[in-house]
Amino acid sequence: MRPLTIGVNALYLLPGAVGGTEIYLRGLLAGLAEIDPVNRYVIFTNRETGPDLAPARPNFRVAPQAVRAASRPRRILWEQSVLALEAARRGLDVMWNPGFTAPLFAPCPQVTMFHDLQHKRHPENFRWFDLPVWRFFLFWSAHVSRLLLAPSQATADDLKRCYRLPEGKVRVAQHGVDSAFFGLAARRQPERFLLAVSTLHPHKNLDALLRAFAVFRGRHPDIRLVVSGLHGFSAGYLHGLRDALGLRDVVDFPGWIPRADLYGLFSRAWAFVYPSLFEGFGLPVLEALAAGVPTACSGVEPLSSIAGEAALRFDPRDQDALLAALFRITEDDELRRTLAIAGPARAAHFSWRFTAQTTLEALEDAAKG
Repeated sequence: MRPLTIGVNALYLLPGAVGGTEIYLRGLLAGLAEIDPVNRYVIFTNRETGPDLAPARPNFRVAPQAVRAASRPRRILWEQSVLALEAARRGLDVMWNPGFTAPLFAPCPQVTMFHDLQHKRHPENFRWFDLPVWRFFLFWSAHVSRLLLAPSQATADDLKRCYRLPEGKVRVAQHGVDSAFFGLAARRQPERFLLAVSTLHPHKNLDALLRAFAVFRGRHPDIRLVVSGLHGFSAGYLHGLRDALGLRDVVDFPGWIPRADLYGLFSRAWAFVYPSLFEGFGLPVLEALAAGVPTACSGVEPLSSIAGEAALRFDPRDQDALLAALFRITEDDELRRTLAIAGPARAAHFSWRFTAQTTLEALEDAAKG
């Protein structure tokens, strides 16, 4: 089979502003560079992307586009018009869309990653003017793409159910984990703070975490809470709740931070807590496991399947269960030692190399028709 010319639709990437989908794209490109020296990759970037997205390999090159991702309407318009023309001009064999949406009139086969279907499962978490756009473009992207990828079986099941797709159209390509996290486990120096890495969105259930932490502090007044992640739709509400609960001086919301700083938080955290109500995958939990941080997480799928027995799981809708998990993950030394060992072993089952291999197979199959 001759080498393919593969387009990568990275127009959505706004560094430091799109959360886990940025980590996914960067990790997967690195994985593809590791396993594929043959096929040619053309990465379509926007004005904000920066020069470091493409791996330093001769078969990877950037095709900068004169559009800014910060303007979502312009970015979508560019994706639906200019990008489709670029695909034809460059003779692409297949287009890979790693961020939900595809150019609907692309002249080549497409493979699109759907990280979750929150707009279907929890439409109440979307602004009224955003929801119709999500519904329209994700529906048609799912139907014009030859193959779809999902990061978990739970998301794959959502895709097939919500869009009535045939079984063979959806494949699971689980996320990997940055190998740097495994190196943290051996040199951790825990300090007295709990860590949550999460965008401040409603489905992340951080209001329940704040309320539980306010009670928890009665027994552990020396322990702080750090919630690191993008300041999403619930940011104002969560800041107000923190202050109303008297937690202003003991709960930090540092926002999205550089990876080097994030590694520092994982290496020092006493424990990791993730109370989310809904996830397409749950990459922060996997990172915590890899780093050997004793972890308590929501028992919803796919978090439960990802963590297995390597994390303390709880019902995120049960405030008492969440509080009990905070106490156990903090106080139970035997449990903490067990989870610190089990975490890296569990996370070792996930790698960007394997994700890349699954993705490449989908791209090659889509190109063959």
